[in-house]
Amino acid sequence: MLTKAAALVLVCASLGLCLSCSFLSSSSSHYVYAAIPASSEIVAFREDPNAGVLIQLAGSPISAGQTVQALALDPSGKCLYAANAGQNNVSLFTINSDGSLTEQTPRTSVGTVPTLLVLDSSGHLYVGNSGSTDVSVLSVSCTSTPPFTPVTQLSGATAPIGLVPLNMQLSPSGNVLYVTGQGVVSGYIEAFPLTQGVLGVPIAGSPFTTGNNPYGMVINTAGTYLYTANKTDNTVSEFMVNSDGSLNPLPNSPIGDQYSGPVSLLIDKSQTYLYVADQGSTNVAGFTIASDGGLTVLSSSPFGAGSQPSFIAADPSGNYLFVGNQSSPSVQSFSLDTSTGALTEIGTYTVPGTPTSVVVAP
Repeated sequence: MLTKAAALVLVCASLGLCLSCSFLSSSSSHYVYAAIPASSEIVAFREDPNAGVLIQLAGSPISAGQTVQALALDPSGKCLYAANAGQNNVSLFTINSDGSLTEQTPRTSVGTVPTLLVLDSSGHLYVGNSGSTDVSVLSVSCTSTPPFTPVTQLSGATAPIGLVPLNMQLSPSGNVLYVTGQGVVSGYIEAFPLTQGVLGVPIAGSPFTTGNNPYGMVINTAGTYLYTANKTDNTVSEFMVNSDGSLNPLPNSPIGDQYSGPVSLLIDKSQTYLYVADQGSTNVAGFTIASDGGLTVLSSSPFGAGSQPSFIAADPSGNYLFVGNQSSPSVQSFSLDTSTGALTEIGTYTVPGTPTSVVVAP
């Protein structure tokens, strides 16, 4: 009986019909959400965690704020936050047991043209505002009413950063916020110490120079290495993270990506591999991460993607990756061979416009 059930799972996965298999209940699934700015919607999929297959939920796409740009998940997996670049505000959606979303109003105003979101473990939501070149911080809660409380910064309502933020990441400890931006002749990484959601005076040595147009940024879970994907230079910069949060480039940094337009980075769950979405080369490149943080290209790299891949996310198991493609608006799912780092495409799922942010809820 168990053998027959297992075989049925494989058949359903291969046909992309897992929704019709009654034994795959919603509680055994993950949910994938993609922000679509052009249509001001969020597309929601159910992911079969045993196969990486995506099925669009009934009622999806879901109406969101104007030009919804970025998404962030509450650690509990019960709430989804969205930055609405066209309305200069942030929304909260509760995630229902079937993966559907219910917006909790009112929306909360932030800076001008919010395009980036990151959430720390203590409930502080950091909002990168491209129009006003600053960071808004909100204290958030899935259960509180209202769900957002602005956190006053040192110089007022927001924290000025002086550059249009291209990417924003928290250190694993949650005590440093890193923001990338483009200067006149090079890209920069700004590092701000954090105290209860307040950005402090930039860390000594900040801003740190990196490649041009550093759209991608990722930090390993140990908090010891930071990488940026530099779109204009076609490079990946590698940095050691010091105990005070300052950065030192590794000896061989930056390294050539070999492909065009790297814009997004992801480190797999095992912290063994780093993947790069190459927007200009319609592929995803893969690297192994050495104990000293150095990168070496995988022999099986690159892996074919859709037209202009712009974002990478992973599911909680670490066995599947999802890539958002810009010119052929879609989300692709890939299986990850943890022994080799190789990616194998599972399926491509059309969405109503360019996905700019993809998150995966348990």
